[in-house]
Amino acid sequence: MPEFVIGERDFLLDGAPFRIISGALHYFRVHPDLWADRIHKARLMGLNTIETYVAWNEHSPKRGRFDTDGGLDLARFLDLVAAEGLYAIVRPGPFICAEWDNGGLPGWLLNDPAVGVRRNEPRYLEAVSEYLDALLPIVAERQIDRGGPVILLQVENEYGAYGSDKNYLSALIELNRLGGITVPLTTIDQPTDQMLQDGSLPELHKTGSFGSRATERLATLRAHQTTGPLMCAEFWDGWFDHWGARHHTTTTEDAARELDELLAAGASVNIYMFHGGTNFGFTNGANDKGVFQPTVTSYDYDAPLTESGEPGSKFWAFRDVIARYAPVPEEIPSPSQPAPEFEVSLDGRISLWDAVDSLGEWIDSDQLPTMDDVGHFRGFALYRTWVEATDDGVLSFEEVRDRAQVFLDEAPVAVLHRDHHDTAVSLPNRRGRLDILVEDQGRVNYGPRIGEHKGLIGPARLSGSEASRWQTLPIDLETIGVLDSLYTDAAGTSLQGPVFARGYFQAAAGVDHFLSTAGWGKGQVWINGFNLGRYWSRGPQATMYVPGPLLTAGSNEIVVFELNGALERVARFVAAPDLGHTDY
Repeated sequence: MPEFVIGERDFLLDGAPFRIISGALHYFRVHPDLWADRIHKARLMGLNTIETYVAWNEHSPKRGRFDTDGGLDLARFLDLVAAEGLYAIVRPGPFICAEWDNGGLPGWLLNDPAVGVRRNEPRYLEAVSEYLDALLPIVAERQIDRGGPVILLQVENEYGAYGSDKNYLSALIELNRLGGITVPLTTIDQPTDQMLQDGSLPELHKTGSFGSRATERLATLRAHQTTGPLMCAEFWDGWFDHWGARHHTTTTEDAARELDELLAAGASVNIYMFHGGTNFGFTNGANDKGVFQPTVTSYDYDAPLTESGEPGSKFWAFRDVIARYAPVPEEIPSPSQPAPEFEVSLDGRISLWDAVDSLGEWIDSDQLPTMDDVGHFRGFALYRTWVEATDDGVLSFEEVRDRAQVFLDEAPVAVLHRDHHDTAVSLPNRRGRLDILVEDQGRVNYGPRIGEHKGLIGPARLSGSEASRWQTLPIDLETIGVLDSLYTDAAGTSLQGPVFARGYFQAAAGVDHFLSTAGWGKGQVWINGFNLGRYWSRGPQATMYVPGPLLTAGSNEIVVFELNGALERVARFVAAPDLGHTDY
């Protein structure tokens, strides 16, 4: 069987020097029927390796469960990598960051405040051990010394930016080796002395993460990794976006020049991202460095291969750079046609108030619970209580995580936004039923706020006194089809939220579409029961990518959950994506 090891100055494949030219492609951000296409295009750009994270929380929504079906079939993904003649790098965390919900850590794991996040703590490591016991057999049997594509496995992720618990890193090494991992183990950190020192151990091969000043940063890395090959294991060629901000891009010329400098120095590289994909459903992460900033649905990343799999300008520029240092296939990707353009009337509707009893079971509480307290770790929850008339009807919370729409007898009162630090609202001076629809807009994926609870953070106070006796409905949107029999014919030309609206359209199977969200407020979209993700008029993202494999020949269903309102009951499909304004 082939052998892949770390030599005195190089990676060695069967004893010969081997330079890794890799690209990041997260299987869980791409429809599985498109994996082979994206992997093939990676080879056409000149890559010899594919790197992927593993999202623990996506595989394990509940403790004791490890899903590997459909878009979570890591074995199939790695087999497709091998079939294309490429190698693979696997990064299972357990923490991955990745602008992914909770950095990949399951919500249930951190529901117990005594669990020690990313450190040598027994309850945390017990859960990590269960995770790796389920995951590693898939990876181990696909290592290069067993005839598979996997040549490296990364331990943790940029740990030096978070902690310095060497016993924790040692425990992860032991768990991976006990799980059958025989390929070299690596770590990654930004190239500062502190991070490289804190984030690794001598028995782990250190790599760097950066997107510029390669010569300087490789020198810093070499000071800490004195032997073996140098590698930038995250060469940042773009960036991610937050709601309400601009669409981040980097110039093709600058990115190509930086890649050329890196390869000219003799280093190996993993381009982050080669193809970003999409934060489908409720999977996006968030940052909070004083202001909460949730990540948008698109993870295009301004990568060489766009969100919809089109070669962009960086694809061709990077291909030219790589060709100076390694063989590049003569074959090039075929151009695609513009997507179909048409409108769909959303003729069916059902208000949230008419749908709630079909979307879950109410939970009674004496005190205000968080979403985590009721075992709900993504999406929406509805809080309900009854209030009396008062001249001083100010309702307040310790914190709102992350967006709360307040209704009195189903009439809208106000919206509280976490990023505005809103915590209080004045209520009308009348008695009635108080409903608060709370949206978890994505769990923080980086820094000390990893693992925080979502929902309304108590105590709740009304007119200075603590408000008790709450009902909470964890809204289950996993099977939107439960509402099928409840839709009625929509009246008027507009939509008043919160409301579910449904329509049908004809399509050809397998053809990508782009859904415009112009004119809509905020919400979610499902195509044939698949949750495309979030939209928001804040932008920058103004379209949603609809992967062709979601569509069938003939009739297809679209469901929109509009939280605010829309002037028209229409869904518009457009020819090309619009990810928002940039600085260029």
